[in-house]
Amino acid sequence: MTDRHFDELATRFAEKIYGGAKGAIRLAVLQADLKETLPERPLRVLDIGAGLGHMSLWLAERGHQVTLAEPAAPMLEGARQRFAEAGVTATFIQAPWQELLGQLDQPYDLVLCHAVLEWLAEPHAILPVLHQLTVPGGWLSLAFYNKDALIYRNLLKGHFRKLRKARFAGEGQSLTPQQPLDPRELATQLDGHWTVESKSGVRVFHDYMPVEFQAKADLTDLLEMELAHRRHPTFAGLGRYQHWMCRPLTTDD
Repeated sequence: MTDRHFDELATRFAEKIYGGAKGAIRLAVLQADLKETLPERPLRVLDIGAGLGHMSLWLAERGHQVTLAEPAAPMLEGARQRFAEAGVTATFIQAPWQELLGQLDQPYDLVLCHAVLEWLAEPHAILPVLHQLTVPGGWLSLAFYNKDALIYRNLLKGHFRKLRKARFAGEGQSLTPQQPLDPRELATQLDGHWTVESKSGVRVFHDYMPVEFQAKADLTDLLEMELAHRRHPTFAGLGRYQHWMCRPLTTDD
């Protein structure tokens, strides 16, 4: 298995996602968590695996100094166009995460790592790099594809043979991530290096709704209910993605 980068097909898929309720809910939850957590001053922000730049643009429009790092040329070009159309400046780097420490001079106040770990051959290997790229006292915004939600979805569909074989990874050109993450395993890997200050579920109910109900639901209502239940003790863990706001520990902590 190798790290998965994205081609034109995946770029078009991402654009479609962000044009609908799934992308809107994802952005709403991430933005709500960031607004709740971050100080009201300009920050130096690094977006690793920035994709089409939706989150970076939102932060840049709020006065933050943003650097986008993305290995896939089609994705990075889409981000450049989005920033140009908005008349907002940023720094763009075409590079995988393995090359960032050699290209960046200073750590950042806020590092975004959204929907990256699940596409890596060894998701845990990026964690020390994220730590080095985050200033002491800074923040890591970590969003990942939730293995628990994938299991629950398969249970609801009656895909018991797949569950018995533990076949959770997407194969070939599938846009299902190749490494869905177990939140408990990830928490163990973060322990001793990061403090997880908040946890939210992203799409805690939308993806489980019957298709006909999804089609009828008003987006405003969906956003309100997803935000209201993103940290519910029962429902948060069912989110298709998990969003964790983390702060780095130092040797003095």
